[in-house]
Amino acid sequence: MKRFKYIITIAAGLIFASCHKLAVAPLNVLGDDAVFSSASGITSYFANIYKTLPIEDFKYEQNNGFNQDWQNFYHPGALCGEMVGPYGSTYDGTGGFGYWPYNNIRTVNVLIDALPKYAASFTDAQKNQWLGEAYFCRAYFYFALVKRYGGIPIVKTVQDYPADIGTLQVHRDKEVDVWKFIGDDLDKAYQMMPETSVRGRANRYVAAALKSRAMVYAGTVAKYGSTNFVAGDAQTAGYVGIAAAEAPGFFKQAIDAAKLLEGHYSLYQKNADKVQNYINIFLDQDSPENILVKDYSLPSNTAHSWDATMSPRYMTADGLSRAYPTMELVERFANLTITNTDGTPKRFTSTGDIMAGLEPRLLATVYFPGATLRGLTFDVQRGIYEHFTGTAADELSGNPPNQSFRHLAGSTDALFSGKRIIGFTGISTDGDDKTRTGFYVRKYIDPNKPIAECGLYKSTTSWIDMRYAEVLLNRAEADVETGDNADALTIINQIRTRAGATLASPGDITVDYVRNERCMELAFEKHYWWDIRRWRIADRILDNTRFHALVPYLVLNEGKFIFLREVENFQRSYTFEKKFYYEGLPGGELGKNPNLYPNNPNY
Repeated sequence: MKRFKYIITIAAGLIFASCHKLAVAPLNVLGDDAVFSSASGITSYFANIYKTLPIEDFKYEQNNGFNQDWQNFYHPGALCGEMVGPYGSTYDGTGGFGYWPYNNIRTVNVLIDALPKYAASFTDAQKNQWLGEAYFCRAYFYFALVKRYGGIPIVKTVQDYPADIGTLQVHRDKEVDVWKFIGDDLDKAYQMMPETSVRGRANRYVAAALKSRAMVYAGTVAKYGSTNFVAGDAQTAGYVGIAAAEAPGFFKQAIDAAKLLEGHYSLYQKNADKVQNYINIFLDQDSPENILVKDYSLPSNTAHSWDATMSPRYMTADGLSRAYPTMELVERFANLTITNTDGTPKRFTSTGDIMAGLEPRLLATVYFPGATLRGLTFDVQRGIYEHFTGTAADELSGNPPNQSFRHLAGSTDALFSGKRIIGFTGISTDGDDKTRTGFYVRKYIDPNKPIAECGLYKSTTSWIDMRYAEVLLNRAEADVETGDNADALTIINQIRTRAGATLASPGDITVDYVRNERCMELAFEKHYWWDIRRWRIADRILDNTRFHALVPYLVLNEGKFIFLREVENFQRSYTFEKKFYYEGLPGGELGKNPNLYPNNPNY
């Protein structure tokens, strides 16, 4: 009893304490008997574990951690070119927030240690389900740690307090061993858990899905990190980095894990309209694609603010937007035809004409100029040209010929010849509460919510932490990395068929092609920031990089619109240092435990 009583009340004093405290008041005064001898006690205990699971959901902010309140626009996609947004620099994400959830890991270890002692109170099926969930949750915590820091201490048993300080000051384990530990825990979880579970909790296929995600991550770190790294004592000791020879084994595990889900989940294809079908993937509570979801509600005070902070104030009841898809993201799907063969800007009768013929998945992922939401139009416009002659390239040069005929404004009230210079949804020349790129995020936006209900803390759309399309993409990536292009092609074309995209041919299937498909399918789902880090390409693609906008102008004397591909309004540069592939270990933890040294290179 004494041991369990300490889980919450003394967690802050443990050598691995974290700022993320558990907050289930009744449990901090209960002993093992009261908790682990009944199904209701164990259910409550698991509720606490799932609450602290590091799911990077709507409320996750890269530089401040999990369970942030309403600023959903602090999205990691805005650190790396999927969007542009509020971050001052890439370091806002790579500097980390000191994530160190060993108090949560201890909570799981207590359950693993205690449950067998109460086995007589439950059936074998119940006991195995709970132990399997515990292994799944522990693997999830370790995955969140290893992708940030590389090798960290593997703690499999309960560390009691008070104790000899030396027993608590554990050494780091090698990165490769942490990945293998995660795989082993997920294998146990798969073997012990049933095929189904209540919504929001793990079953054997949820464990397999997480294993496919983790193992493809480890495989790419091994393959690409072995040649693109920052040298240092931690790298020499194996605390960061994995030998390239380990890559095939990790990729095979990713493939094998992904195949376990076949026949149990499927791509969402309920609606014949490809655009609407893709929109509904993220809104339909009964999607056969959902593997693990996180729910929110108004009564529980867990509602988020996605609808209020990813759309312009013009279309919401509260909040402000700050993060906007880039032209580079859009160009992954298609090269927009905005110039004629002679280089002059193509003329459009309305801004919405730009959407003609585009891939349905793109139109369901991004709001374009001219699209509508809640009865209002995204009237994106950067300014007015009295008349426009010449080429787009000349206009974007250092001495644009039409500059004297262009009118810009900082306010939506500004008019020229009775025409509004900028739209209510942007692009303005001041502020950051309207699009800087011409686009807005559409994924996860609920178009059926009235404007009055699109306020702060009023969105209850579920976050899909794992869906079947990701598992398929994990498999396709591991396939192409190991030479099975035929299986990769089959998978990619399943996804492209659902997307309404042109099917791939055998000659298309390369590592870059499969990666690009992943970036399109999983846009804004908080994968890309981690993907470019595990692929070890972030330092190359974020090298004093500026991202671009699709900028509409009205040409007054023609009554037509043109689009220019300009650097986004703030012209912010993004740079990524190689040391950022790992975060530095939290300083407070290093101060408590000298055995965590050496720190990661260049920290």
